[in-house]
Amino acid sequence: MKNPLPIAVRTALLLIVFCGLALAQSPVAPAPVPVRVLIVVAHPDDEFCFAATVYEITHNLGGTVDQLVITNGEGGYRYSLLAESYYGVSLTDEAIGRAALPEIRKRELLDAGHVLGIANHFFLDERDLRYTQDIDEVLREHWHKGVVLPEIERRIAAGNYDFVFTLFPTPETHGGHKAATLTALNAVQQFAGRKPIVLGCQATRSAAEAQPSWKGFQSPQHPFSVLPQVFTTDRTVKFGFRNALDYQIIVNWVITAHKSQGAYQLDVNRADREQFVILQNGSTDESTRTEALFRALAEQAAHPKSLAALGSGVRH
Repeated sequence: MKNPLPIAVRTALLLIVFCGLALAQSPVAPAPVPVRVLIVVAHPDDEFCFAATVYEITHNLGGTVDQLVITNGEGGYRYSLLAESYYGVSLTDEAIGRAALPEIRKRELLDAGHVLGIANHFFLDERDLRYTQDIDEVLREHWHKGVVLPEIERRIAAGNYDFVFTLFPTPETHGGHKAATLTALNAVQQFAGRKPIVLGCQATRSAAEAQPSWKGFQSPQHPFSVLPQVFTTDRTVKFGFRNALDYQIIVNWVITAHKSQGAYQLDVNRADREQFVILQNGSTDESTRTEALFRALAEQAAHPKSLAALGSGVRH
């Protein structure tokens, strides 16, 4: 009995079978594990510094970003005049503002987090008493002793993070920013497992005269070391139809989510770069891992995926 299949068809089928066997036996490179990041900041709206980087991690790289916020930012009541009619609350009255702002600012942070694709928010509800540049005043008088450091340590242990994003502690910054960053660094340094890399951020302009200083504030009680390499996310990278879009749009969406902070709205389009340095924690591969992250970010920045390309709607 003749074989009903032509010789050409039988040959093609044999090739498919042999190719399938060869592929099954050859090693397949594992897919890269999506990066995991924990943001540690003192106040709602501090995430502005790394907004474009976070968006690119969650949307372009498929990574996970969580955020831990130490205070509710009720000390910002002085800047809430424009938001009084929006929320229908006399927020610039100190007593009323301090009572109402914790809920309002948490809600604003969740709105900004939705824009950025932040997976989880953790609130420590510490006090935001007043503005100061003194880190020790914050640690002694504003925040409850023995609370913040253990909470950050527990979160790091539970989250299996690759990076911790913080604000770089310059001499001029809020004492709460300094305290949040140095406490996060202390928590990582004490961590016994694979340590996440701590990155300090400054939002800057590309103009030569706007180059930031990376010396940091000097304190014998709170020493830290900075590696020399600077890593940059460019908020002005163009993409989309006719390259009409850029990541500055995302940053501005984050800013406008925080409506209770009127003066904060002046930061719209003010900075076009997010720059990071490594705050040393004792790991041996800090530079290598950080270079890999920012190389991946740069490679994907001009080619973000649409929801249609992803195939199943919103991911976060």
